[in-house]
Amino acid sequence: MKMFWKTGEPYVLATGAALAIILVMSLTLVGVVMTNGLGYFWPRTLVQFELKDGSRALGQIMQQEKNPTDGSRRFQLKVGNRDILGQDFRWIDKKEVISRTNPADAILLERREHGNFFGFLQGVTAEGLKLSNTTPYETLQQALQLVSAKLDGTRKIRQNMSNLNTTAERLRLKLLKLEYGGREKNAAEIGEITAVRDKILAEFTALNDQYSAGQAEIGRITAQFTDVTGAGKDIALVNIVTLQRPNSMSFFAKCGAYLERVRELLLDDPRESNTEGGLFPAIFGTVMMVLLMSVFSLPFGVVAAIYLREYAKDGLMTRMVRIAVNNLAGVPSIVYGVFGLGFFVYGIGGSIDSLFFPERLPTPTFGTGGILWASLTLALLTVPVVIVATEESLASIPKGIREGSLALGATKFQTLTKNLLPMATPGIMTGLILSMARAAGEVAPLMIVGVVKLAPALPFDTTFPFFHMDRKFMHLGFHIYDVGFQSPNVEAAKPMVFVTTLLLLAIVIVASSSAIYLRNRMRSKYTTSTF
Repeated sequence: MKMFWKTGEPYVLATGAALAIILVMSLTLVGVVMTNGLGYFWPRTLVQFELKDGSRALGQIMQQEKNPTDGSRRFQLKVGNRDILGQDFRWIDKKEVISRTNPADAILLERREHGNFFGFLQGVTAEGLKLSNTTPYETLQQALQLVSAKLDGTRKIRQNMSNLNTTAERLRLKLLKLEYGGREKNAAEIGEITAVRDKILAEFTALNDQYSAGQAEIGRITAQFTDVTGAGKDIALVNIVTLQRPNSMSFFAKCGAYLERVRELLLDDPRESNTEGGLFPAIFGTVMMVLLMSVFSLPFGVVAAIYLREYAKDGLMTRMVRIAVNNLAGVPSIVYGVFGLGFFVYGIGGSIDSLFFPERLPTPTFGTGGILWASLTLALLTVPVVIVATEESLASIPKGIREGSLALGATKFQTLTKNLLPMATPGIMTGLILSMARAAGEVAPLMIVGVVKLAPALPFDTTFPFFHMDRKFMHLGFHIYDVGFQSPNVEAAKPMVFVTTLLLLAIVIVASSSAIYLRNRMRSKYTTSTF
């Protein structure tokens, strides 16, 4: 027995058991997220209940459980119609149900406001639209297509308005700069720019009137519905995002609807306080922030590790720096956020505003949170990981390789670039993978230095100078916090929490897998060629 303990077998078994438990827990977590996230977009059956009290209920069964009071079964029914009922969900005891049916003509509407509507179609009022005499449902589908075509025209007007507004804002800033340099001195140029800006604003006003008239015309096209109680409801077609009859849809039709919802999630903007719609701005902001963080943290981390390992003398100062680097890896992330706010935002950003944008003050340009300062803050957060991983990778290279290279006449810099760095590349990539994974999930520092609930303008677009590092951005991690804990309707927002979590996990897995693939390629290439 003593020999058994001396050989270390119990510790190996304990380590293996702990690893197995962690793996099972991780897979269980991923499974829960995938189950609740992937099933969110599948068109569920609309169920109608006849209750003992004479009332009816129509909706989608979200879950079933035992009633904690008497142990009977009960259903959680998503009834929608928030503007009518004041709530999205209700619980129905199974013992209160007389009958349960799946009406084939039940309609599901996904609206731009007030959530989903469940009911029955009665007719369509389409002023100015030529519709064929078909069934009411086909008439509604045809009207929605025509309304969508009209909306495309208004979107073009809105895009032109956006371009004019951007031009007018650029001229306004130029006027501020000229006035700051001396109004009398630049009077002629100020007058010219003012005249051009007034003309642009007049065009903007005319387009705005045209846009408002078009929206009002489209808003008069409505459809008449009744809910399960028989109460009427008129809904403007412009407010309808999706029209479905889930109980009449085939399997392939449901697959098509599922894929369309996935497309909406990946490419559209959010709506309904981020609980509905797409997540494209958050996905874009997360990926761009991680890429910028990597660009900042990797070079500085590698250079610092090279200096500490290859050039710095082993003394008290070097040991203190190493201790400080190791301790920085354990500092809470919110501390980095406070530091980023004080140093980057108020310090560097405020100085940039004073030097280059004094005419815009007190309105800040770089002296407020933005994706640049958020990326630099997370770069500081993750650079200790890169330093430690790079230094350990350099330390693991045999001393004979350095001595052999120097003996053959190579300089220290040539030895570093031709031998040591290629061999240390897998370790450097490991540090990058760890830093990317941590940065993608950090939320606390971002809440201080630039992330927002909704950012209508992306940090990168087609407007010069294309990269707008001063803009605020959306992030999937903050989106999870906002929807899960700040939403006024937490129960309705719960599926979006799982979907956003699944997307964040997917981004981390894709980024890490790509880095691991590159690391393996570099390991097989450089390690083999070096030896």
